[in-house]
Amino acid sequence: MPERRPRLEGKATIVTGAGSSGRGIGTGKATSVLFAREGARVLLVDRDARHAEETLAAIGEEGGEASVCEADVTNAADCQGMVETAKARYGRLDILINNVGILGPGSVMDVKEEDWDRVLDVNLKSMMLTSKYAIPEMIEGGGGAIVNISSIAGIRAGSSGASIPYSVSKGGVIALTTQMAVQHGRDNIRVNCIAPGHIYTPMVAAGMSEELRDLRRRAGPLGTEGTAWDIGWAALFLASDEARWITGVVLPVDAGLLATTPLAMLRHLR
Repeated sequence: MPERRPRLEGKATIVTGAGSSGRGIGTGKATSVLFAREGARVLLVDRDARHAEETLAAIGEEGGEASVCEADVTNAADCQGMVETAKARYGRLDILINNVGILGPGSVMDVKEEDWDRVLDVNLKSMMLTSKYAIPEMIEGGGGAIVNISSIAGIRAGSSGASIPYSVSKGGVIALTTQMAVQHGRDNIRVNCIAPGHIYTPMVAAGMSEELRDLRRRAGPLGTEGTAWDIGWAALFLASDEARWITGVVLPVDAGLLATTPLAMLRHLR
């Protein structure tokens, strides 16, 4: 049997939010490491270069190819510069992973307007801006793949507390995904979306009790806890040529949570 070639060999890739926001491994870091392992050349984009440098070190230890780009993806000029940096360093752009996201609590009665604006800017507008500049570069290169990271909260109310800004932004990511998939299919650009379930990452760890963590684990049919690596593996598949005939999908990575109801899981939650 011939030796297997890396699944993303030579693919120039941008991962936004490539550094973890705290101790542990976030989805951007996990995705970047997996992509580099599979031969991608990864531009590690983060608002804080120090976080991306940690990811760069992890990739370097494994002999992968990556570099850091500090950018605020809510800023159009930074998004344009990010794409230009990828082109300058790697000669092209094949893959964009839109991974940046922040939490946003509150119901419509108590959410602060500034919090609403901030969450929508970071979680949704950023993906529009990065795609705005990435897609022309992909078209010039003959096509590409975009993977947007949404959430099951964009499909169904599933948080333990009210999180209107976050949920609405993640629902918008899904709409953005399907629209771009249709509008750029003939450009040979595939656009797909991942909806993570109750994964445990640095973004949620700081404000979570062990009791809530265990409840989230037991809520899914598999009864196991998801990690950033689970999201990274899904992104790797959707970005690879293995998914060449897949576009416009929303892939829940959630231990089967969206397939069930509270009553069906009651025996596991008591």
